[in-house]
Formats: sequence, C-alpha cells, structure tokens
Amino acid sequence: MSKIVEACDIRQFFKSGDQILAGGFGLSGTPLTIIDELLETDIWDLTIVSNNLGDNGQGLHKLFMQGKIKKAIGSFFSINREAVIAWTKGELEIELLPQGTLAEAIRCGGAGIGGFYTKTAVGTELAQGKEERIIDGERYIFEKAIKGDVAIVKAAKADRLGNLVYHTTARNFNPMMATAGKIVIAEVDEIVEVGKLDPEYIVTPHAYVDYVIQSKYTKSGREYVESR
Repeated sequence: MSKIVEACDIRQFFKSGDQILAGGFGLSGTPLTIIDELLETDIWDLTIVSNNLGDNGQGLHKLFMQGKIKKAIGSFFSINREAVIAWTKGELEIELLPQGTLAEAIRCGGAGIGGFYTKTAVGTELAQGKEERIIDGERYIFEKAIKGDVAIVKAAKADRLGNLVYHTTARNFNPMMATAGKIVIAEVDEIVEVGKLDPEYIVTPHAYVDYVIQSKYTKSGREYVESR
C-alpha cells in the first residue's frame, strides 16, 4: 500500500484522548496542513506534546481555540496568550519541561528507554513530585520517556517510500518525534521518486513513517500562507 495519501484521509487515524507529538519550533517545522485537518474532526481531550502551541494564530493555536486540547506538554507556551489565560483559569493543563529535557524524553520514547536522570530543574518547582537521586555526589531528577499515539511531523522532502529530508532549523523536534509515535504522519513540501534523495541527507528512514501528505502551505517572508 502506498504511503502517499490525500490530506483528508489522515483524519481516520486520530481519536479523542490521543497523545499527539507535534513537531515545530514556533511555526518552523510545524505540520500546518495536518493540524488543519484535525480541525475538521470530531475528536476532543487531546494531549499535545510540542515545544509551543502555535504562533500568530496558526498551527496548534487553531486547535487550542477550537477547544480540542485538554493538556499541553512542552517548553514555551507564553507566546500563546490565550493558552496562558486558560491555564490560570484551570481550563488547560500544562506540563512544563525544559527544552533539552523535552527533546531527550521524546528520544528515549523512540529508543525504547523508560526514562533518564538529569540535573536540569533540580530544586525548582518543575522537580516537584519527581524521583530524586544522588549520582557522583550531585542531585538528579528522573524524567519519564514520552511517546505518542500519533506523531505529526514536517519535512522538506519525502520519497515514495517515506524517507524524509529536513530543511535547516525546521528539523528541530521532528526527527525524534518520528521515532516515538505509534502512527507517524509526515507533511512535506515535495514528494520525489525513490532514488532521488541523497542517502547522506536522509534523516528519518522510511521504516518510521506510515503516511505522507503534500503540504498546502508555502513560506512567504516570515509568513506561512496556504497556497494549494
């Protein structure tokens, strides 16, 4: 079966209560087309694992404003004013993780590792309720691995097998998320024939990717505009 599908076909792979890993840093590397498709589904109470909840009214911000997100796990939510207000009112759960901790927790999830010890956040509110251990005379806290029911990632190119190539900083959290989802859906700017990608530039091997869709967005200056 071909991994290349129409954008609307991916709606069937999501359900209420899912934990979704969503790539992106700001809007760079964010699977905007996939998120738009989620807006058309009747699913709710989602847990979103992502660096932030969208930006400039796009991406995960739309999903949040539609009321589909129950909990957010990530690092940088202050750029979404509405999300912060919802948190203060008890309408949104937030689990804040330092960016390096977030990245490593997802990497562990994809590598079959249960978790890891880190010095980051020791002695702060972020460490409350977490196991602490002394290693070589220093304090560490335990962070559990993070996995997802579905991982949605954005890449620059894919071949028809699902091998992925990323563009500069748009790579961000996407490669590790592509290893940590039960179902992995990639949104790409360009789909090429098998053999057209230089193997040296393939970051995510096709074995991790279940479905590939064509992005409907292009970047114009600093803005992402729907063009298809």
